[in-house]
Amino acid sequence: MTKTRVKAGVMVAAMFCTSLALAEDGAESVTVKLSGGSTAVGVGANWGDGILTFEGYQYPFSVRGLTIGDVGAHGFTGSGSVHNLKRPEDFSGNYTGLGGGLTVAGGGSLVTMRNQNGVTINLVLTTRGLKVGLGGGGINLQIPESGFATVRAVKSAEASGG
Repeated sequence: MTKTRVKAGVMVAAMFCTSLALAEDGAESVTVKLSGGSTAVGVGANWGDGILTFEGYQYPFSVRGLTIGDVGAHGFTGSGSVHNLKRPEDFSGNYTGLGGGLTVAGGGSLVTMRNQNGVTINLVLTTRGLKVGLGGGGINLQIPESGFATVRAVKSAEASGG
């Protein structure tokens, strides 16, 4: 079997397992999509933005973080499922990885991370550019007040029929 087929198989298996986990929840799926970039020489920074989809509403959020022990520069995109989120206010926070990430085809990796509110994100990330991961780090995902205000305005307009 070629390396490409093995990598594709790992990706399909990971997506299948994520689908099973979502089906077990029995609830409407909560998802995230994000993109951004990172630079590092020893200590570096991540930046970007994303969208949390929760109960049919979209909440924009910022991505900020710190990496330790990485070398390189890259851009990233990702999407995934969110678990243990009871209200959108619990999404914001500092996330740390649970175990190591699994690298898959073409610079992609599977990452599971959790914040201080117990919210867990299973994320499939794709990177572009050079990056050598040598250590750990955390990431801060933050929904600004303007994001909550926008959703409140939409809910209010829906409630008034308009």
